[in-house]
Amino acid sequence: MTTFTLNGAEVSLDADPDTPLLWALRDHAGLTGTKFGCGVGACGACPVHLNGAAVPSCTLPLAAVEGAEITTIEGLGGADDHPVQGAWIELDVVQCGYCQPGQIMATAAMIAQVPQPEAEN
Repeated sequence: MTTFTLNGAEVSLDADPDTPLLWALRDHAGLTGTKFGCGVGACGACPVHLNGAAVPSCTLPLAAVEGAEITTIEGLGGADDHPVQGAWIELDVVQCGYCQPGQIMATAAMIAQVPQPEAEN
């Protein structure tokens, strides 16, 4: 049993501790917004926030999040709640949409660290 905070609520998932967080979220927590892409953490489809930092969930074992805070795309908020999601809609960023949750999560983590990013950052 692995216990952690998921989108603001404490959860305990009964899954093999070696299960990638991606599959624990999708198969055991029922949160399907985080997508599978490459399985090696290179494509950017699966990021979630681990204690505020964007990390690939496909390579992170469930055991590594014991006691941590995890935020998924479902916990980020909607377009009216988070400026990154609002900007995605306003600028019509979406193409097919499959990898958009991961891109939004990576961008939201960056904005939290660098509120006024510039090309040089």
